[in-house]
Amino acid sequence: MNGDYNFDGIVIGAGHAGIEAGLALARTGKRTLVLSVSLDNIGWLACNPSIGGTAKGHLVREIDALGGEMGVAADKCLTSLRMLNASKGPAVQSLRAQIDKYKYHAYMKSVLENEKLVTLRQGEAKHLIVQDGKVTGVETVMGLTYYAPAVIVCSGVYLGSDIIVGDVVLPQGPAGFPRATYLTQSLLDLGIEIRRFKTGTPARVHKDSVDISKLAIQHGEEGLYSFSALSKGVKATKELCYLGYTNERTHDVIRNNLHLAPKYNGMIKGAGPRYCPSIEDKIVKFPDKTRHSFFLEPEGDGTKEMYVQGISTGLPASVQIEMYRTIEGFENVHIMRDAYAIEYDCINSLDLLPTLEYKGIKGLYFAGQVNGTSGYEEAGAQGLVAGLNASLALDGKPPLVLRRDNSYIGVMIDDLVTIGTDEPYRMMTSRAEYRLCLRQDNADIRLTEEGYKAGLVSKKRMNLLKKKKANLKKAESLLGVNAPRTALLGIFGELNAPLPLSGASLGALVKRPEITPALLSRHWDVLDFLSPFEQAEFFTDVRYSGYLDRQEKVRRESARVEDMPLDINTDYMQMHGLRIEAREKLNRIKPLTVGQASRIPGVTPADVNVLIIKSKK
Repeated sequence: MNGDYNFDGIVIGAGHAGIEAGLALARTGKRTLVLSVSLDNIGWLACNPSIGGTAKGHLVREIDALGGEMGVAADKCLTSLRMLNASKGPAVQSLRAQIDKYKYHAYMKSVLENEKLVTLRQGEAKHLIVQDGKVTGVETVMGLTYYAPAVIVCSGVYLGSDIIVGDVVLPQGPAGFPRATYLTQSLLDLGIEIRRFKTGTPARVHKDSVDISKLAIQHGEEGLYSFSALSKGVKATKELCYLGYTNERTHDVIRNNLHLAPKYNGMIKGAGPRYCPSIEDKIVKFPDKTRHSFFLEPEGDGTKEMYVQGISTGLPASVQIEMYRTIEGFENVHIMRDAYAIEYDCINSLDLLPTLEYKGIKGLYFAGQVNGTSGYEEAGAQGLVAGLNASLALDGKPPLVLRRDNSYIGVMIDDLVTIGTDEPYRMMTSRAEYRLCLRQDNADIRLTEEGYKAGLVSKKRMNLLKKKKANLKKAESLLGVNAPRTALLGIFGELNAPLPLSGASLGALVKRPEITPALLSRHWDVLDFLSPFEQAEFFTDVRYSGYLDRQEKVRRESARVEDMPLDINTDYMQMHGLRIEAREKLNRIKPLTVGQASRIPGVTPADVNVLIIKSKK
């Protein structure tokens, strides 16, 4: 065996999970092979051409804080940027960027090609080699065998995938790329449970065939902070998005052809996404709604293809054209690529540890949609965690286990490995019990030091964090400083509001909701040493300090139980005091801590008390 076939780690798949996993391994000093069924689908945005969104923007910022690449790539390849939920509280505000999908693919492919310790190879994994309970390598369909003590499966929706349009079933991956045909059988042979999930995508239409004057323009925003702390600013193009609506004629076409929809005629057996339903599902589940909104979004700067977000379907191609042409502005629409449903194989995420290592096979990790999740951002976050943990394990170092109280990534992974999912999992802000503390603006403060300890965060990124923390600490020390009378006259004069009779400190001014950072800066330069984004974060921290302190107190109290360790090798069937259901569930999940055990469905507070007593002993 020579260097061409020996690696420290092998990553199967080069989608969003595979990219982050491969880079995490390589950037922490591990020779890494990244296998992809096609080099043309690296980092491919197979569904919507966007990065971020509600809760997903948080994930991208956290990936960046830990030293990942997705945020950097999004900043370089965006065409427009918006802040979702801007009228709501800062905890639920999320960045969302329209992305040039062709530029994004080219950028990510270039990053992998130029990473010194990454070997990028087109090839389909056929067989996982496992000896004595440890993974040792991967065999490809071409008969090549590669060896490594760590393998990360990031097969996305390509594993045994079928494209379904009406009664047409094509053995393909998304966007017509080749699927991964053989690896499922290898997983089954190893005793790994396989499930069948389903998702879908809308049609792509020619921009010139749409009368966009009948749609509402959705402008991007300027002056928003970037996804990555390393970006010095983001520059959007002039590409626009558009808002439109279906109507009763559209719904009639769908109802009349519902018997031809794969989900409703029995052709699709897989579980579909609850939070990204097809247009057929919307019509069936919400029969009283007379219209449904959709967005027309550009696929990239250099193409006329537009993505019809909100109208995914598996109806026959002939029905699709009839359906789309009932929409105002789409009367003469030309479909360039048909919408389709896709079914694929995935595993049961309950079989994974919080490190994303498979419980039954040492060195074998799974990340991304193969774990039952949906979305690029969820996949990228898992890939980074799996890659980092594989690297740490190779070095004999403690794993990186993110918690529910320090990250959305921690919430997502805990949900997957503790509760599991019976449908494509999607991250949402409502899943996080500490979401006021887990804002996207403070992701670096929460996680960058963790990434630095794990060896992935660069010194440059760490120095940026140190500077930011020093600036915020300096600003905090000024809260008691009283504002000059001239500043107060200017601020309250502009607000056309009465002047405070006894004056006002910086802290008192910041806590007033009508006073913005820009207004304060125009009349008092006390915080001008902060960047605009640091000012916004500082204002949020001061205004919500009472709530943050309260949430921190709850977090500290729960941490006492949360962090109590449990031995993964414990046979709970032999532990007296537990109910039979709890014993079975605990033996199935093998929780690492009492906190994780407490979230397992079927484990009661009484069972948790037994675990606490045993843990203390």
